[in-house]
Amino acid sequence: MLSYARHANAIAPRLPKNHAPFRSLLNTTSNTSSSHSSSSSSHSSSFSSSSSSAGIGRRLVFTQTQPPSISISISSPLKSLRFLSRNVNKKKRSSVRSLSFLSKPRMGSLCALDVPLQYPRVRRDESVIDDYHGVKIADPYRWLEDPDSEETKDFVQKQVELTQSVLKECDTRGKLSEKITKLFDHPRYDPPYRKGNKYFYSHNTGLQAQNVIYVQDSLDGEPEVLLDPNTLSEDGTVSLNTHSVSEDAKYVAYALSTSGSDWVTIKVMQVEDKKIEPDTLSWVKFSGISWTHDNKGFFYSRYPAPKEGKDIDAGTETNANLYHEVYYHFVGTDQSKDILCWKDPENPKYLFGANVTADGKYIILSITEGCDPVNKFYYCDMSALPNGLEGLREKNDLLPVLKLIDTFDAMYDLIANDDTLFTFRTNKDAPKYKLVRVDLKEPTVWTDVLQEAEKDVLESVCAVNGGQMIVSYLSDVKYVLQIRDLNSGNLLHQLPIDIGSVSGISGRREDSTAFFGFTSFLTPGIIYQCNLANEIPDMKVFREITVPGFDRSEFQVDQVFIPSKDGTEIPIFVVARNNIPLDGSHPCLLYGYGGFNISITPYFSVSRIVLTRHLGAVFCIANIRGGGEYGEEWHKSGSLAKKQNCFDDFISAAEYLVSAGYTQPSKLCIEGGSNGGLLVGACINQRPDLFGCALAHVGVMDMLRFHKFTIGHAWTSDYGCSDKEEEFQWLIKYSPLHNVRRPWELHASQPPQYPSTMLLTADHDDRVVPLHTLKLLATLQYVLSTSLEKSPQTNPIIGRIECKAGHGGGRPTQKMASI
Repeated sequence: MLSYARHANAIAPRLPKNHAPFRSLLNTTSNTSSSHSSSSSSHSSSFSSSSSSAGIGRRLVFTQTQPPSISISISSPLKSLRFLSRNVNKKKRSSVRSLSFLSKPRMGSLCALDVPLQYPRVRRDESVIDDYHGVKIADPYRWLEDPDSEETKDFVQKQVELTQSVLKECDTRGKLSEKITKLFDHPRYDPPYRKGNKYFYSHNTGLQAQNVIYVQDSLDGEPEVLLDPNTLSEDGTVSLNTHSVSEDAKYVAYALSTSGSDWVTIKVMQVEDKKIEPDTLSWVKFSGISWTHDNKGFFYSRYPAPKEGKDIDAGTETNANLYHEVYYHFVGTDQSKDILCWKDPENPKYLFGANVTADGKYIILSITEGCDPVNKFYYCDMSALPNGLEGLREKNDLLPVLKLIDTFDAMYDLIANDDTLFTFRTNKDAPKYKLVRVDLKEPTVWTDVLQEAEKDVLESVCAVNGGQMIVSYLSDVKYVLQIRDLNSGNLLHQLPIDIGSVSGISGRREDSTAFFGFTSFLTPGIIYQCNLANEIPDMKVFREITVPGFDRSEFQVDQVFIPSKDGTEIPIFVVARNNIPLDGSHPCLLYGYGGFNISITPYFSVSRIVLTRHLGAVFCIANIRGGGEYGEEWHKSGSLAKKQNCFDDFISAAEYLVSAGYTQPSKLCIEGGSNGGLLVGACINQRPDLFGCALAHVGVMDMLRFHKFTIGHAWTSDYGCSDKEEEFQWLIKYSPLHNVRRPWELHASQPPQYPSTMLLTADHDDRVVPLHTLKLLATLQYVLSTSLEKSPQTNPIIGRIECKAGHGGGRPTQKMASI
């Protein structure tokens, strides 16, 4: 299926990106290959101005000699669904920037189903009616919220059989899968990082289910396998969620997820002899692992064990996640001996992350309640604890923290500290972020180190090489990388990188060498090594990832800026074979997300390259409002009462692709996952005539009840909550489950129908639980088909329910490459 795994962890409690416990919430664990390219000697980029062949405006054509990229996998049920012809809308003005890479156009065809589907009859319980502030809302499929009931299992089984009957009719599935698997079979690496006197990195030889962690004594040393998740399960469904190496590189603590669940179990291994310690920490979720510098143990976060205990199949439950707690674990002891360091029973929705500062002196607590980029910031000087952490156990007391920030007014992301002098990346009075500094001895005096940029978003900062920092900005959804002075914020050097995305910046203040990854739509990955010892940084390619059989010169990338419904300019990336005729003949895949301050930046995808090369498809990403592409104002303009802007932006992007001649509605497929699944669900309700196909992965579809399940309560920061009357009025207007209508009854003169639609979920998705997909699937099939004797809805409405899988993170390579 088309994978959104790159952004699978977006709907998660959100905390500072550089704060270790929260990197695990924001970064995906999918098998992506990320690399970086461009040294000052080998990189060049030139451009010239030209007019657009589509009459769209000015076009900048970039010739790139060495771009970048991250590899992500997707396979597609695109060809298994029927596309119907519709009229093509005309003309919208926009400005275009093109990143050109040469090629010959090649087109494919799409197959159709010949026999109307017979949907299973599903019980409706008309007695279930909720009263929302005086408004009666029926919920006839409430029973599908129980994943363990026999009736739910029967529903799922029948839907699985129906979907299999559709997919087996696709005569090109096998060929596509073969092509995708073949291109997937290439080595992939992540940037190395250093702990103690050793280097660590992850690597996948090609078709391994999970990435493997390697260790080496030096960059030239012989790498050894440290941790291979592929040995932990026969089907590759046990994945590495996160890991952390002790300061002396003696131990590695690692968190394992089963079947894609957010629940993880932490284990400990000795690095030298690979001996696994008996330590086993259970019921851990939304947690990092942060070692104290005495190497005796680490901080982590967990929830109380559920009442069902060991009998529960972790990841299939729907109970709300409440009462997060921070513990300290001493290596070699039982979990029952762990020290409770922090809790807040008066605020059960709070989430806590504990991280030890780089100097080992302080333990910091970052506290959030939702997914907004805001947090409280507490700290404790561990050197001042009279009896160390053991003393907390003796007194049965919590950490004696000092509260530097005790309100949710902004985000405070710790970058570095020099004793009591703390440097933060923050959005306080700076929606595009800035750097500030405070001395803990004078906590009311804050000074700016690096002021907010006028247009570009300060994405990340990494302190390196003593008093320097690597700073990344997002400029029109493309990364800019700089070396700046940590103390003054002054610009020292601009690093020459191509048009694309930076990932995995790795470096320490005690080291003069840093690594980072770089990715774009047409580069399978480059890892750069940057030597900062000299006045002029020496940047060179450390590793370059190549995909046999892929020729970037066959393809072209454009970035187009189009007006949305209210006139706001929305960026769209368009990836296609070079010089395709803009005659509306091409199948097109439009992807979007638009939420939770998440930015969708250029990345390499084997599967989408296959679609583009062999089916002549055009692949597009719409950077709609709600994301983080232009800072917090962009995010807020697509959330809460303004959520409709996201759908308007996406619909405007689709209309542009049709009017510009890239495609036509019958050949236009839209895709999104998680919050992007909500986007797809809302858009097919609002404009069913505009799309030929829709793929909604693990979407949030019941906007009136999402907050009642697992971590859904954290999303109210972006959506609102139906418990509040004003917010209910926002939600009911676009909730996919509550806005399914028969289009032919609304537009009798031109009776449209819903596009061919596939809703996808997984049995161990405990982020956006499967009930969202199941309830919408039952509703769509009933309203559009089974409730009528003869329905005009002939396009299929089907669901794909994956077993032993979760919200997208940790998916085995084989699952990502399969169709």
